[in-house]
Amino acid sequence: MNNQDFWHSIHSIIDEGFTANGLSKLESYAEQFITQRLVYKRFSSAEQYGCSMGGATHVIASLLAGAETAADRNAAPDVGDFKREVQRGAKQAECIEQWAKKVGCWTERVEDALPRMLGEQIAEGGEAIVYDHGATLVKAIGLDYFIQPILALDRISLHNTYFPETALKVLGFGRTADGDFKIVAEQPFIEGTHMSDEEIALFAEHIGFKLINPRNWTFATPEIYLSDLHDENVIRSKEGNIFVVDCDIRINTPNLRCGGVRSLTSEVEFRNLY
Repeated sequence: MNNQDFWHSIHSIIDEGFTANGLSKLESYAEQFITQRLVYKRFSSAEQYGCSMGGATHVIASLLAGAETAADRNAAPDVGDFKREVQRGAKQAECIEQWAKKVGCWTERVEDALPRMLGEQIAEGGEAIVYDHGATLVKAIGLDYFIQPILALDRISLHNTYFPETALKVLGFGRTADGDFKIVAEQPFIEGTHMSDEEIALFAEHIGFKLINPRNWTFATPEIYLSDLHDENVIRSKEGNIFVVDCDIRINTPNLRCGGVRSLTSEVEFRNLY
């Protein structure tokens, strides 16, 4: 199977409404992705492994979001870039929603359902609501920073790659009463103390990132953009280990204006590893 055949297969699965046969194919593609027989060239090998750490639910949603969308084809030529991005994001979210409802990983009114299932809400930030689930945290992550689900899913893949000790596993998806799309993910709970900006900068530089803008805690390499690395998102455990529990991490493309050299491709390749 080549790249064109693969995406034609994904579109057929979507267009046919996620039949039993289509769902079986998606599970097979996820298994091939996780074993890296299906190579997703959007990511490095390590980043693809990071995506796999998010679980098969995360992998399948990433592939569905990576498909070409009707919003791209149907948008009028004079539609602005932001409106086109919103259209693209809405189409991706709709596709993931249809699939998630078929396989039973969809939650309506997540702001009401998650407290009943998990218990106490312990934090709320610009993009996520956090719930206490004992040894783990469950986060309902929105699209405020990303607009498109594929970029929010990329963020989880990259977080898992660079900060595997606090890897996120995607449990499912849902919407709020207002219709806002949410990614529901689980993460280990880390107990510790906050670090100063200076300590965080030293840590980021130690793992290869260059400080770009201290006012919004932004660091970068030519490959990866890393931001929002402030004292509430980086924790030092009592053993002295440093954990990044939250951040804005992206594939560093030139349009981010941080010296990025990468592109957001959706090309795939199948490899015979045997």
